[in-house]
Amino acid sequence: MTGAGLFAAVPPEVTIVEVGPRDGLQNEPTPVAVADKVALIEALADAGLPVVEAGAFVSPKWVPQMAGSDEVLRDVRRRPGVRYPVLVPNLKGLEAALAAGADEIAVFGAASETFSQRNINCSIAESLERFRPVAETALAKGVQVRGYVSCVLGCPYEGDIQPGAVARVARELHAMGCFEISLGDTIGVGTPRKTAAMLAAVMAELPVAALAIHAHDTYGQALANVLTALELGVRAVDSSVAGLGGCPYAKGASGNVATEDVVYMLDGMGVRTGVDLAAVIEAGRGICEVLRTTSRSRVAQAYRASAK
Repeated sequence: MTGAGLFAAVPPEVTIVEVGPRDGLQNEPTPVAVADKVALIEALADAGLPVVEAGAFVSPKWVPQMAGSDEVLRDVRRRPGVRYPVLVPNLKGLEAALAAGADEIAVFGAASETFSQRNINCSIAESLERFRPVAETALAKGVQVRGYVSCVLGCPYEGDIQPGAVARVARELHAMGCFEISLGDTIGVGTPRKTAAMLAAVMAELPVAALAIHAHDTYGQALANVLTALELGVRAVDSSVAGLGGCPYAKGASGNVATEDVVYMLDGMGVRTGVDLAAVIEAGRGICEVLRTTSRSRVAQAYRASAK
């Protein structure tokens, strides 16, 4: 097989969904001011990212870093053509998001019963019933709804997750009106073969155009899993600037795959993203200064080293 034929199935254009300002920041211990969150979101949008997750309308008691999401959404300068989704857990969160001007929301479920109980204090079935009126209300108001499924390749409490369990939750979220289902390897234990098996089960229920991949890099497999998903036709990839993030329910789980690393890989493959790599690296440098940490992106690290 020739080099050109090897990746022939990879879509020519991929949408990168930047989750750093929400999923990336929510587990960082250093508090981030509203102004710094706004600056990060605007820098990422200016870098060409077409979707930038702007926050979460959850209780600050449980997720302190997401306090002020209403201010963030009101203050951010919205770039034409860029989507700014926010996470909402229930109708109360939806009301607050709508009042702040949200025009796209996301709901967050799980493929693991134990994780669902530990993360959102209810069973999978109960979570879906909770999300149903949220989706119905949002859609009635012209607000798009995205769905997340966590623990699609493994759970910190249950171990391996069966692909069929993922497919069932994804199907339910799609049926209630979620235009896209993000499949999350929350603790980063997936490998390409497991990713392919999970996607095959989900794609038997849903069109591939309705799917996104959300990979964490705990075991260094994130880019390989992303590439596997792309070869199967997935056209949307969640990633986090500077590789920020993690999972408070999974010891040692590292952050999302770094946006810089995904862009570098896709640029090298000739896949269009519309994203300026240098600008994303700079946005990552800025937020890492605020957090008093260093970028977890291998690409950003290499660029920094080469500039010395």
